[in-house]
Amino acid sequence: MNGPDKESAFPLKNYNRLCFLKNVISNPNIIVGDYTYYDDFEDVSNFEKNVRYLFDFTGDKLVIGKFCMIASNVTFIMNGANHLSKSVSAYPFAIFGNGWDDAMEGKSYPIKGDTIIGNDVWIGYNATILAGVKIGDGAIIATNATVTKDVEPYTIVGGNPAKEIRKRFSEDEIDRLLKLKWWDKSIEWITQNVKNLTGNRVEDVED
Repeated sequence: MNGPDKESAFPLKNYNRLCFLKNVISNPNIIVGDYTYYDDFEDVSNFEKNVRYLFDFTGDKLVIGKFCMIASNVTFIMNGANHLSKSVSAYPFAIFGNGWDDAMEGKSYPIKGDTIIGNDVWIGYNATILAGVKIGDGAIIATNATVTKDVEPYTIVGGNPAKEIRKRFSEDEIDRLLKLKWWDKSIEWITQNVKNLTGNRVEDVED
């Protein structure tokens, strides 16, 4: 056997609160890699509800890599939540029309780009990720963290706003892991290496 079926919505028998996320989402602007799971205390449909302000007219996307672990109540704040911050008023007059239609003529709301989560990223309970943030491969986001800026690969962050707590490995080991890209290997290779992937020695994982 070579692991669970990546096309299964609920890979744990008789348990429907953990899903392989790509198989349960419907919004085309949320893109998720294989084996990334979401665990919810109540219902996995809460994931899409917690991707807030993802409007078609903003054009941004939430992109999540492979083998990520996303805990209950993780929230993504997308670009649709942005208001003008350098203007006299931040109020969105134009959306209400009725004489305010041209309030944004020649102007645009701030867009910080897609929100991108790398591979093998663990996002803890009740964390919040803001629009346009990029989280590197192998990063860990602590419980209740509010991530307002990019997170480097294999870095643990926590707090509000989230700050680096420590690196998971040495710079040489991180470089080796980023070149290895184990998540892109065949499922047969991954199955053969699961003991080393769950070990503490980066050098034991052979290319």
